[in-house]
Amino acid sequence: MEITEREAEVLAALGARLSNAQIAGRLHISVRTVESHISSLLRKYGVADRWALADEAHRRTPPPGHLSGLPAPRTAFFGRAAERELALGLLGDARLVTLLGTGGIGKTRLAAAVAESAAPAFPLGGAFVDLVPVRDGFVAEAVASALGVTERPGQALEDAVARHLGRGRSLLVLDNCEHLLDAVAAFTERLLSGCARVTVLTTSRERIGLPGERTVPVPPLPPDSDAVRLFLDRAVAADPGFTAGRAGVAEVCRRLDGMPLAIELAAGRSASLGVAGLLAALDDVLRLLSGGRGSVERHRSLRAVLGWSHDLLTDDERTLFRRLSVFAGSFDLAAAAAVAADPATGPPGRTADLLGRLVDKSLVAGPARGRWRLPATVRAFAAERLEDSGEGDAVRDRHLRWAAATAAELEGRMDGRWRAGFDAVADDLRSALAGAPPGRAAVPHRLARSLAHLTYARRFLREVPGHYEEAARRAAASGEAVADLRAAADAAHALIDTGRAFDLLLAAADRARAAGDGNAEAVALAFAVTTAERHPSGFETEIPHGRLRDLLAAAAAAGDDRDPLVAAHLAAARTWNAREEKVTPEPSLVGGAVAAARATGDPVLVCGALDAAGIAALAAGRFREAHRVAAERVGLLPTMPRDVPYPAPEITDAFHMGSSCAVAAGDLPAALATARLAAADDLIGERSPVAVSTLLPPLVLTGGLREALHHAPTLWEVCEQAGSPLAWMAPAVAAAALAHGLLGEEAGFRLWRARAERVAGAARSRYLASFAAFVDARIALRSGRPDPRLADAAFADFPPQDWYRTYARAAGAELAVATGLPDAAERLAAARDTAAENDWAAACLTRAAGRLHDDPDELSAAAEDWERIGARYERACTLLLIPGRLDEGRKELADLHAP
Repeated sequence: MEITEREAEVLAALGARLSNAQIAGRLHISVRTVESHISSLLRKYGVADRWALADEAHRRTPPPGHLSGLPAPRTAFFGRAAERELALGLLGDARLVTLLGTGGIGKTRLAAAVAESAAPAFPLGGAFVDLVPVRDGFVAEAVASALGVTERPGQALEDAVARHLGRGRSLLVLDNCEHLLDAVAAFTERLLSGCARVTVLTTSRERIGLPGERTVPVPPLPPDSDAVRLFLDRAVAADPGFTAGRAGVAEVCRRLDGMPLAIELAAGRSASLGVAGLLAALDDVLRLLSGGRGSVERHRSLRAVLGWSHDLLTDDERTLFRRLSVFAGSFDLAAAAAVAADPATGPPGRTADLLGRLVDKSLVAGPARGRWRLPATVRAFAAERLEDSGEGDAVRDRHLRWAAATAAELEGRMDGRWRAGFDAVADDLRSALAGAPPGRAAVPHRLARSLAHLTYARRFLREVPGHYEEAARRAAASGEAVADLRAAADAAHALIDTGRAFDLLLAAADRARAAGDGNAEAVALAFAVTTAERHPSGFETEIPHGRLRDLLAAAAAAGDDRDPLVAAHLAAARTWNAREEKVTPEPSLVGGAVAAARATGDPVLVCGALDAAGIAALAAGRFREAHRVAAERVGLLPTMPRDVPYPAPEITDAFHMGSSCAVAAGDLPAALATARLAAADDLIGERSPVAVSTLLPPLVLTGGLREALHHAPTLWEVCEQAGSPLAWMAPAVAAAALAHGLLGEEAGFRLWRARAERVAGAARSRYLASFAAFVDARIALRSGRPDPRLADAAFADFPPQDWYRTYARAAGAELAVATGLPDAAERLAAARDTAAENDWAAACLTRAAGRLHDDPDELSAAAEDWERIGARYERACTLLLIPGRLDEGRKELADLHAP
């Protein structure tokens, strides 16, 4: 199911957030034609609305029905008509279908044929994923690689995969699941429970074991028909002049129990032995197998044919064959030569010749895009031969060295097209590291560090800290271990797991102390203090101020503050630790911290120091200054590398504060622009906590109520799935409540208001109090049932870390006017003290004054102020109060309420 060229143009325009009229004007077609194309796209992509289509445009989703990773057939497919029809029928009704059969029976080839036939029924396409090379715990990574999905802070990779596949009707094929049954079952259950329109097709020697699973047994090929056709096709491929009577071929196939892999192996020998020779040889190798039954006998037959095929190889062919078993996944010629290179196999050219011979004998599959692989059953047999040879340790060492060199080579070309190359070898890199002998050694240390770097750059964020920790365990020198643990802490920070980052920084300090490196110890301890003071919501339990003070003292004692790096970290830690309250830097120390950071020339340290300056300005009510500082921080981001975790804490925080400070100053266009910039960032992503939490408040405040509610479910998913507390997201949750309330949706308002309180928890006064008071006052004003108590609540004594008090006081003052409170004029005056720092609050108070004085000119001025800052909803509400502009206001409100 393809999309037309015109539909592609409409899809791109939807991605640019154009209206139907704007699309029609751009493409020179009628609005009705645009609507027709949108209807067609909704049907083809299987999504609900234009917002979802816009998401597809941003993701550059492949054409409908595309299955990434689907093996391209290189040989003809025979038989299996009944099994294929049964599987296709089940895929129409069941959510989980398993092709069940023994190794070598042809499950993979059948699955590929079924998937290709079924693809048109799945508009959003999907993926075909070979799990043979995948280690336990990395199923999600394998699927993500096939789909091109990446992980984002605060979002598990499984959830990212589910979100990608769950956008519409899609098909996921998981091939060769038997060695990962528990992991596949857990992943599949999570996927199916969260995605109603996803179907999973698996191949396995055993059932996956989930409720609702339907199975399709895959039997041997009928020896008198399909098996014969398969043999003849493969025999002619090996020898174009091959001829044989069908009766003799059928007898060969019967003796091989109709096993496709065994038949292909035998057919590969037909050129040299002929059918009569094959029968005689099979008599010898199968003589000892009598007495078995069913699948047991078929399995023994396959092993016997594998053994026979192996015995017929030359010595150098056998050597390469068993050594190739060290590869968990596919490999290219250079990789094969690296593990096989010795006098027995000769130079790379000789390896290529031997590899071609093994392909001709059906012991190696390929080449496909320049890569070869051993089928799972064949690889298991070859691995046994490797262990029997006594050279297993030596070959695994070569594999480890190849992996380290390959990982280093990939690191060297990260500015180019490296991701596909990494995805092709990732499982082997993980396997080589896991199989390395225990202890400290240079090669596994290099591999662990490189793998951490590569997985971070590939955005498989969850596994990154563990790789860096493994690197620290492998490091021969303590200094290297300190650097690895510091990188692990930064990677944990990228996951918004600041509690784990804190622990890793302390571990880095311990290693530095043991090595006698006082400066490294000081930097690690000081940064741990800064982390706990700046980001306490990422801790299950906040670190007591006294303990942090002691750690800071230890840092100061350990390091030499004449070193610029040490001086900058100590200055930052002192600034944040001077007061007992978290997220409250000492204003008198901020300038020194910024100067110390600038002296290092490190934009990451400068960005962190500027955060203290910005928060100090916020606490003092200097919102415009905070906005300026936050904008400077965002301006530093392009100078920071994105393929290492070191800048991650500042990248995520700078985007968050950039949008939040713009909201605090009432600069809604800037807030929205920064939020959209964060969503488009490679590290942040549109479904991360930072992206969704910064997007909703300015969307609601600018009147994008429906768009905000479109994103609200994602916001709540992020909150529920977060691995650490996210109290700082509470204002965004309350913004969803505000959107519901402004639309008159009482039930939605109450639901999201309660959710906001739940997210804020014990940190309510720090993160939610003033924004909640603003929301309550604004909705009371909208409902026409003003409550004087809410006006009082809006003038509470909010803590300095709560940055939305200007909104609360402005809305509270207007509510006091609407309620007719006798001190309404005094409240207006009190609110004006801070309104000069916030454009939204200033416009609100101008409208409140117009209400109080019944002055159309003041109301008109307020309407102009709302228009200037893009607050469409508030402008429309203001127009309703101005004589002669009632109809205009009603029309604008109706447009904003429209779905």
